[in-house]
Amino acid sequence: MTYVCMQDFHDAAELSLAIRDETFADIDARERLLNAAFGPARFAKTCERLREGRAPARRLTLVACLGERLVGTIRFWHIQAGDRPALLLGPVAVNAEFRSLGIGRKLIAEGLFRAVQQGHKAVILVGDAPYYNPLGFERALTRGLALPGPVEEERFLGLELATGALAGAQGRVIAAGPRISRVKISENTGALRRAA
Repeated sequence: MTYVCMQDFHDAAELSLAIRDETFADIDARERLLNAAFGPARFAKTCERLREGRAPARRLTLVACLGERLVGTIRFWHIQAGDRPALLLGPVAVNAEFRSLGIGRKLIAEGLFRAVQQGHKAVILVGDAPYYNPLGFERALTRGLALPGPVEEERFLGLELATGALAGAQGRVIAAGPRISRVKISENTGALRRAA
């Protein structure tokens, strides 16, 4: 099955781009990148209602690095799209210096590849259709779904990672991932752990 249009990532490859799992040490750089890309208004977006108080999908929080420098980020989140389990893609951002080099598409392709490997069947997002349509995302797959707030309908897109995964999907999109009530930092590893 082809769910991602093959793109020429030649420019990104020449930059020795590395895509890896996000770590605790990446949090500050990731937040600076997201603030630069979206500003404080990012917390008022409808999709944020699906992320608030939730942990991102395990092994689907990725960063793109050039050497030690974090230049891109992507996260996926567990949701229910009506009665269908799915993932929410976003946010995805690339440092302004390195846009138009294919880094965002490479992050998305890697994230979708990992999602398929983990057995996920569908992904939804709110984003620019001209950017996401060539990657396989379509408005038709989300027509029966409603987000928990306002959104420009033409930006509400879906992708089936398994044929028919969103066919006939109806209802509200709700958060479905593990809740985060409090977090603490492990003194030994520096990793985030959910507090009991």
